[in-house]
Amino acid sequence: SSSPAAAPRAPAIVALLPARPRPGAAMKMVCRPSLAMLLGLAVASPAAAVTPTQQVVNMLTEMKAKGEKEMSEEKLVFASYAQWADDRSKELGLELQTLASRIEELIATATKADSDAAQLGAEIEQLDAEINQLSAEKKAASEDRAAQHAEYLTVSADYAESVDALERAIQTLKSQNYDRSQAEVLLQNMAKSTPGMPRVLAAFLQEKGRAAKSLRGDGAPEVAAYEFQSGGIVEILEGLLDKFKTELRETETAESNEAHNHGLADLHLSNTIKQDQADRDEKAVARGQRAEASAKAKGELSETRADKAETEKLKADTETTLSIKKAQFEENQKVRASELEAIAKAVEILSSPEVAEGYAKHIALAQSKGGLSFLQVGRSQSRAISKQKAAQLLRQRAFALKSKTLLEAAAAAAANPFGKVIQMIEDLLEKLKTEAASEATHKAWCDKELQANKMKRNEKNAEVNKLQAEVEGLDASIAEMGATMTKLAQEQADLTTSMREATEFRQKEKAENEATIADATAGAEAVKRALVILKEFYSSQAAPAALLQKQVPEMKAYKGMQSENGGVVGMLEVIESDFARLEADTKAAEASAQKEYDTFMTDSKVDKEAKTKDIEHKTAKKQDETQALTVKREDLEGTQKELDAALAYFDKLKPSCVDAGVSYEDRVARRKEEIESLQEALRILNGEDIA
Repeated sequence: SSSPAAAPRAPAIVALLPARPRPGAAMKMVCRPSLAMLLGLAVASPAAAVTPTQQVVNMLTEMKAKGEKEMSEEKLVFASYAQWADDRSKELGLELQTLASRIEELIATATKADSDAAQLGAEIEQLDAEINQLSAEKKAASEDRAAQHAEYLTVSADYAESVDALERAIQTLKSQNYDRSQAEVLLQNMAKSTPGMPRVLAAFLQEKGRAAKSLRGDGAPEVAAYEFQSGGIVEILEGLLDKFKTELRETETAESNEAHNHGLADLHLSNTIKQDQADRDEKAVARGQRAEASAKAKGELSETRADKAETEKLKADTETTLSIKKAQFEENQKVRASELEAIAKAVEILSSPEVAEGYAKHIALAQSKGGLSFLQVGRSQSRAISKQKAAQLLRQRAFALKSKTLLEAAAAAAANPFGKVIQMIEDLLEKLKTEAASEATHKAWCDKELQANKMKRNEKNAEVNKLQAEVEGLDASIAEMGATMTKLAQEQADLTTSMREATEFRQKEKAENEATIADATAGAEAVKRALVILKEFYSSQAAPAALLQKQVPEMKAYKGMQSENGGVVGMLEVIESDFARLEADTKAAEASAQKEYDTFMTDSKVDKEAKTKDIEHKTAKKQDETQALTVKREDLEGTQKELDAALAYFDKLKPSCVDAGVSYEDRVARRKEEIESLQEALRILNGEDIA
């Protein structure tokens, strides 16, 4: 600010002060009134006992005290801010460590899930190959068994035919006393027409040759019984019969053993295939779950990396801002120290006898011995008027703006000396500007923190709502599937009961129908035989009636009750037709009932199988959704904790960033008007509005 036009200047003293460096924009230094102005005010002071140099020294001393105070306050403000920034940086660093650890865990989880899925895939392929191999072995074994059984049927049929042929031949030979030649001829003839006999004949000839060789080997002649009787042949045939029966039993035993062994092997293969298939299905489900776990981990990994990048940026911004603020603070401290040093030197110089005596000796004062000059009195009155006008302006603006600051300034302007009022207003202006700059910086930080917190709260709130909906949906789905499975199980039980009752009723109904059909058939047959007998009798008696001579006296041949015959026969025919109709109707009813029963049983079996598959499907699905529900609940719990943390941080921000009572814009506008009012008051005090 420039000094009043009438005030004398003191260039020598001003030249002693060092030039003030301009502070940075982030932390403004409090503006000081120029030394020339202070000297002018000092010269114009109405106090006769205090010289102008002493007045300047007093004012410089007050400036020094105020500068030291503001320097100390600035240190406290920066120390508080630096402590907060350091704590915030450490907090973000810990959060980054947590995110880094989480990223490592998610990478390990995804890698492990992929590895498990690949391992399960390889095991599934191995099981598929084993199932195919076992199925092929089962098919080949079944084909071999079928071929063996077909061969057994052929061999057993041959043996059975041979045994039958032997028994018939033995019976024939025993019934008549054939000699050897006749017996052999009989066997040869039977071999031509009797199945199995050719094999018997071949075995007989083989046994006969072996017996002949045995006899000739002893040197004895052939036994006569073989030439004249069939007894020896019968013995041979009976021996062959025992042999064939033994071989037939051995064949049947071998077939039974083979069938039993095949059944065991087939059962073992079937059980192994079934177990392998169950293992494969279980591994397929597990592979799907591991693939899902991998996808989920990768999705969360992407989100966590994004959070880490955002946190790293926020940490870097915080540290960068601290570095800038620190540099500005250090620069301000240097400026303040230089200023205080300059003021101290100026005080030292002005306090020296040389300056005080030189000023009194060489500066002409418009002052008389008896009182003040006309110029001093006029200037004093002008300053009093300016001070009064300034105080009145500040009061008016204080009431209009409801400003406690302006009201206090108005009271201070009315109560303090003119020079102190100007200093007070300038200090107040600088304070308001400093507060505005500080609040703007704080507002920018609040906006940034609130925006980041709002985004995080919205994101986590959306995730919580989504997870809550998914959990509720899974709960409802699991409950619904449980109720459906219970209903299906009850329906299965009801079907089983209905099928059993239908079978019992069908068996009873079938037995009754068969009894009715048998009775109707027997009744119709009996009526039919009765009709045949009656019709034959009456027809045989009716034919000769035309040959009777009318001359025969009243002796008439009895031909049966012809008059009643028609009614009896007619009734029997009706009865026969009734039996036939009963049989036909019962057979039709039986066929219809059987068809309905078969349809009901088929439909019930299909329905029961469908319900069984539905229960199995729903059981597997319920298990999957139960596992998914557990995962979702864990996710919900973790996300809720993150949301709670964001809400807690928002509550922490509220006192300094949200709940200020008056909006930031209103505070800025009011402070601007306060500054303008003080500047206008300062112009009034400086005489700029006085013509």
